[in-house]
Amino acid sequence: MTDQPELSVIVPFYNEEESIRGMHASIVAAVEPLGIPFEIVMVNDGSRDRTLEIATEIASQEPRAVVVNFRRNYGQTPAMAAGIEQAHGRILVTMDGDLQNDPRDIGEFLAKIDEGYDIVVGWRFNRQDKLISRKIPSMIANWLIGKVTGVPIKDNGCSLKAYRASVIKAIPLYSEMHRFIPAMASIAGPRIAEIKVRHHARQFGQSKYGLSRVYKVLLDLMVIKTVASFTSRPLLWFSVLATPLALIGLLALAFSMWHWAAVTGTLPLPVAGTGLIFLLAALILMLSGVLGELVFKLGDVREQGFSRLTMKVWGNDAATLGEVDRHA
Repeated sequence: MTDQPELSVIVPFYNEEESIRGMHASIVAAVEPLGIPFEIVMVNDGSRDRTLEIATEIASQEPRAVVVNFRRNYGQTPAMAAGIEQAHGRILVTMDGDLQNDPRDIGEFLAKIDEGYDIVVGWRFNRQDKLISRKIPSMIANWLIGKVTGVPIKDNGCSLKAYRASVIKAIPLYSEMHRFIPAMASIAGPRIAEIKVRHHARQFGQSKYGLSRVYKVLLDLMVIKTVASFTSRPLLWFSVLATPLALIGLLALAFSMWHWAAVTGTLPLPVAGTGLIFLLAALILMLSGVLGELVFKLGDVREQGFSRLTMKVWGNDAATLGEVDRHA
């Protein structure tokens, strides 16, 4: 590409040979009238059909298209993470490759970003999916995610989202984490907006996702809640978790000592052993909190020191600032 792209459209594909040409054409038709330099990052997530072949053919004819290829299927979140890592745009838009998301909505996402928002989430208000297997579980999950994380998004599962590159590239993604990006990013306090988007029924093939991913989402939700709650004061929260274990352990040992001194003269080993186990578990949690506190404080000190360094260098030599950024 001759120009640095303003926009990167990231589209993961998995066995979508019938959809990929139509998706490319619809993205070009929707974004070209906006008059901004853009690129299309097509991520082949280990497809076993002709998806990679067709994507490579498109990229050979389209200078604004690039292909990222996985040797095997890793899942939607790793595919999106790879596309985000390879994208060069100031604004990144992610979407599914099955033609259910509509690229004509991209202009509205960019307008919201220009209003000052850092993340814009799509809401499939008229979702064209099966009621029992897709829509009802999604509604329950969205309600649960909003309650647990405190970030009330109506449609966390919609892949059509827009981000400032500086925000999304700093968020680690793994497992099914792509649906929790607003919750994970909320730690840094970004401005988040949600807009209604079009949604079409699947034209080709079958959905690659079903009820089997529910347990992964629940586990990831627990991780997100832990990270969001413990980030700034890990020692406090780990101490709170350790308190019930310590109380149970102390009660068990107290009962054992009383039983030994006042009742039989023998120590009830099962109860005493249980008390020791609970006390050790509480100690491990406390030490984990101390370790988390050290990591957080050292990271904060490093960030403050780096900020002072960059401010100092900026006043002297902008080129040197770039050198500092690359080695940070």
